[in-house]
Amino acid sequence: MHLALYGGSFDPPHNGHLALCLFATELLRVDRLIISVSNNPFKGGYLAPDVHRKRMAQLLADELGRVGISAEVSGWELEKRQPSFTVDLVRHVRSVYPPDSLTLLIGEDSFREITSWKSWQSLFSLCRVAVFRRSSCRDRVPTKVFAPDSIRFIDFDCPLSSTSVRLALAAGLPVAGLLPSSIRQYIAEHNLYRTA
Repeated sequence: MHLALYGGSFDPPHNGHLALCLFATELLRVDRLIISVSNNPFKGGYLAPDVHRKRMAQLLADELGRVGISAEVSGWELEKRQPSFTVDLVRHVRSVYPPDSLTLLIGEDSFREITSWKSWQSLFSLCRVAVFRRSSCRDRVPTKVFAPDSIRFIDFDCPLSSTSVRLALAAGLPVAGLLPSSIRQYIAEHNLYRTA
């Protein structure tokens, strides 16, 4: 079984996340996708409480399920109630789902910081890494520090970000093209990201 792991804050999950998941599962021939809601020690805080971020991630997984993709949400990072590191998450996933192969899906913005991650060198013995490049990242990360063929770079030009979605929501702007309808409805029902 080929398992893919996609972690993030999902504050909120948006159509860019959905598109990346669809693209990755097709391109990499993924049998099952694990979406992990992060408790990132390098982020200053989240605008939506953990319970809502996890529920919205589940709605993202449900959207993927509607097109036949096996996806589930892991709350392991949130349940730890302490900072979570990618290498620990990968080890946890490998222990719970001993896959034939495991691929970590990360965006280029996160990859740019990888050498500052805890035990980052260990990742390459635990999983494959697929980096989704964005055209907005003008300076490419030097890859000389990585073993040949340890990383697969994939062009994925999606400028959408959770920050831009939150700003649009806070301003009361239309977000129909930015979010899956189920997540848009959930945000409205729980009055998330409104400034007033």
